Amino acid sequence: MFTGLVETTGKILSLDPRGESARLIVEAPSLASQLTLGESVAVNGCCLTVTAFDAATGTFAFDLLMQTLRVTSLGDLSTGSLVNLERAMRLGDRFGGHFVQGHVDDTVRVIDFSPQGQDHRLEIEYPAKHHGLVISKGSICLDGISLTAAEVGKESITCWIIPHTMEVTHLHTKKAGDRLNVEFDMLGKHVRELVRLSTPS
Repeated sequence: MFTGLVETTGKILSLDPRGESARLIVEAPSLASQLTLGESVAVNGCCLTVTAFDAATGTFAFDLLMQTLRVTSLGDLSTGSLVNLERAMRLGDRFGGHFVQGHVDDTVRVIDFSPQGQDHRLEIEYPAKHHGLVISKGSICLDGISLTAAEVGKESITCWIIPHTMEVTHLHTKKAGDRLNVEFDMLGKHVRELVRLSTPS
């Protein structure tokens, strides 16, 4: 379980296919020195398991299924790409953001990402199959970042990005057309399923 508050960004050193899997190696010295084998880390919002790390070089690795690369934006990564990183939340810590599982629901394209004064306006696709899972002023997780849905339309969702978020995440590298991982609010998904099950067919 995560909060959607990005701890740091890391640089992709390699993403190497290995048959039906792939190995992802990330460089983030401030995080590598604190990791343990088997620990969960959200990489652009995807919950992955640390399978190797080297505190001396500031690197760590994850082994991915090809299915993970197909259904998330991790397959778009290349050497030098920046990724958002967050370790699993600890019991007793202050809880910012919102409940994030690290289970990506879909990928969406950026429609518009433009400066508006000191902030940035981020507009993303809102596929019809997910309608009802986002409410105005509700929470949404994009590439591991807990954001507030300021505007919810029929075809798009708009979030406003403050300078701090631009500074501590990878968003400054994104542009219109890029794909982002999206995880919808867990509570919204539960409510929709309960309504579906209680509605006579």
